[in-house]
Amino acid sequence: MDRMIAPSLLSADFGKLREEIEMINSSEADWFHIDVMDGVFVPNITFGFPVIHYIKKYAKKPLDVHLMIVDPGRYIEKFRGAGADILTVHYEACTHLHRTIHQIKDSGMLAGAVLNPHSSVTLLEDILPDLDLILIMSVNPGFAAQKFIPNTFKKVQQLSHTREIINTNFLIEVDGGVDLSNAGKLFESGVNVLVAGNCIFSSPDPVKTIRDLKKSVQ
Repeated sequence: MDRMIAPSLLSADFGKLREEIEMINSSEADWFHIDVMDGVFVPNITFGFPVIHYIKKYAKKPLDVHLMIVDPGRYIEKFRGAGADILTVHYEACTHLHRTIHQIKDSGMLAGAVLNPHSSVTLLEDILPDLDLILIMSVNPGFAAQKFIPNTFKKVQQLSHTREIINTNFLIEVDGGVDLSNAGKLFESGVNVLVAGNCIFSSPDPVKTIRDLKKSVQ
């Protein structure tokens, strides 16, 4: 599968958001990654529907919206209406994950499940055929610029192996602490999509950094 990069707008400069969007449009990035936090599921509050509408207006690539909120099933249609193309929800936040995943798919979006660092990939065994992607958190969710958790490699390898055994094609995405020091190993471990924030937006040449992430080797 192709290597994909999804710059996380959580690390963007919101004083020049339009410029940041255009930078991603002109780069080799594949998706826009948008973290939605409610201050309840995680101790932070970020984007609301008006901001997502604004991003969608100028984005020329799919919006990968990651919900870090309680009861995400209540808002699926609203996120679709705001412009989400891909919607991921946390296993830890969904009482009825199977139902929520199918609500997302029925709305016309790709559907993904997210696992926090403490959650085993085996928790998703019974729903794997229903998923378009699985997002592995390589930091504890809530804030940008955290240190990468090394156990992520093991989880990705387990998930990649399971994907081969059951012969399905869900994407594996990793979010948190991703940079040029670990991108190559993550791709080699079976990751398809890397979410990178601080690594890209703090770079003197973000477009080059995105290109370098895609070409990273172990």
